[in-house]
Amino acid sequence: MTDSRPATRLPVAVSGVGVLGLAVLIAPLIALAWAAPWSRIWELLTAKPAMQALGLSLGAATLATLCAIVLGVPLAAVLASGAIRPTRLVRLLVVVPMVMPPVVIGTALLTLLGRRGLVGQYLDAWFDWTPTYTFSAVVIAQLVVAMPFLVVSVEAALRARNIDAEEAAYTLGAGRFTTFRLVTVPEIRAGIGAGAIMCFARALGEFGATVTFAGNVQGVTQTMPLAIYLSLQRDDQSAIAMAIGLVILSVLILIGMRGRWLPALS
Repeated sequence: MTDSRPATRLPVAVSGVGVLGLAVLIAPLIALAWAAPWSRIWELLTAKPAMQALGLSLGAATLATLCAIVLGVPLAAVLASGAIRPTRLVRLLVVVPMVMPPVVIGTALLTLLGRRGLVGQYLDAWFDWTPTYTFSAVVIAQLVVAMPFLVVSVEAALRARNIDAEEAAYTLGAGRFTTFRLVTVPEIRAGIGAGAIMCFARALGEFGATVTFAGNVQGVTQTMPLAIYLSLQRDDQSAIAMAIGLVILSVLILIGMRGRWLPALS
């Protein structure tokens, strides 16, 4: 889509600072590309530790996103309807993980689900199982960190929707659940799609909550960001290659959001 708005004439100082801001954002990427071992990058990316970490990252992020859709869409509907009071306080609690340091979230999950945690002690006593330092812990950490992005997107879509079709469905005798499932959800599918992609991207890059709550066990809980961090301490080239791989994956996600789900990139 072509932007037809007239060009704004900015002061030279504003333009200069704006270009400096752009440089701050892209300079690290340029440095990463400059330092990348391009002649060995395929070998490094297809090495067993990297492939294990990538597969685990994609699997955990996918499961976390699916769980976020199942839990987050109804939560967004509750927030949009004002069914829980005070709505502003509830909304604040929902979005807190977006601004909270991930390591704090990981610590909070440990106090909840750890072996001696508020709930974890009963899981351990009754089922001889706790999620800490397992693949389940990776999914839970990513879910808590990433789900607010989906909730915010879906709530915005719900607030902006046209309710005429829903009122027509009620007039024709459809129940609330049927109307929500067959009318409301299809109408906000773009918001759900955008939220799901942002949720997936955030889950894929999660580090702090994961390493705190799930640990860094190769082949079990070691996601790509954790593998990069570990490789930086012993093999710079491998770490840079995996970082390049995540950058490419992130760009592909943005391309997927382009147009329908992220008009600003059109």
